[in-house]
Amino acid sequence: MANINRVVLVGNLTRDPELRHTPSGTAVCKLRIAVNTRQKDAQGNWGDKPNYFDVTVWGNQGESCAQFLSKGRPVGVDGRLDWREWDAQDGTKRQAVEIIADTVQFLGGRPDGEGGGGGERQFVPAAATAASADADFTSGADDDIPF
Repeated sequence: MANINRVVLVGNLTRDPELRHTPSGTAVCKLRIAVNTRQKDAQGNWGDKPNYFDVTVWGNQGESCAQFLSKGRPVGVDGRLDWREWDAQDGTKRQAVEIIADTVQFLGGRPDGEGGGGGERQFVPAAATAASADADFTSGADDDIPF
């Protein structure tokens, strides 16, 4: 039986994208998105509870995210979960779960009201070289899901 590691989220950016480059020149963009979950409080009233997710976007897609996205912008993310562990400078073990984006969809209109030919949504396909980026930044390529 094959394992499936797939995440699909729609939320809003909580800060502006952070673009960096690996030593070999591959772009890597960090996003943080908030996704609300509906739940009841102690009094039985429904309310929104925010969940925050760190997202990494590689290659040309990452450069597009850094260029066109900003804090508050709604986005759709399709990707996979990646768990990391490292030793902090103070010697403690740290760990994090992040989303490695395969695709990022820009939702809503442009904030400045420009048309740009993209309409209400703009789809940014994953860069072909994202899975083969530096070994320091990714765990390798995934097999295609057979459906």
